[in-house]
Amino acid sequence: MASVIAVCQSKKKGIKKEAIAVGIFQEKHGLDGDAHAGSLPKRQVSLLATESIDKMKSRGLDLVPGDFAENITTEGIDLPHLPIGTTLAVGEKVILEVTQIGKECHTACAIRRQVGDCIMPAEGIFARVVRGGPIKAGDSIKTGEISQ
Repeated sequence: MASVIAVCQSKKKGIKKEAIAVGIFQEKHGLDGDAHAGSLPKRQVSLLATESIDKMKSRGLDLVPGDFAENITTEGIDLPHLPIGTTLAVGEKVILEVTQIGKECHTACAIRRQVGDCIMPAEGIFARVVRGGPIKAGDSIKTGEISQ
């Protein structure tokens, strides 16, 4: 079963995010208190799988959730292969819609400088908040499709 490993936020863009106990996600906005919330309608929330982070750990890097500036670290779901438009029911209330797979990487970003490489461009995904609510580590994630 797919689940949330961590919810992470930062007050500034381009830096690592810190894990928080509970994130409050607002419809059409993103994660309350996060630098990326509300700035780009299609990139309100970022997700990265712990399986992707483990690939970087296998290179000898000491990494924790949030080190790639993801808002939600997941386990047990193949994020980069989800079709655009897939819905993710997270926890008891939140519905996210996948809007983008990967992103253009900024070669001078703090994450690339600190970690040496960044997996977000290839393996991270972005979503918009369709229905808000709380998300915390341990919450389940279920996938679906939005009917057009």
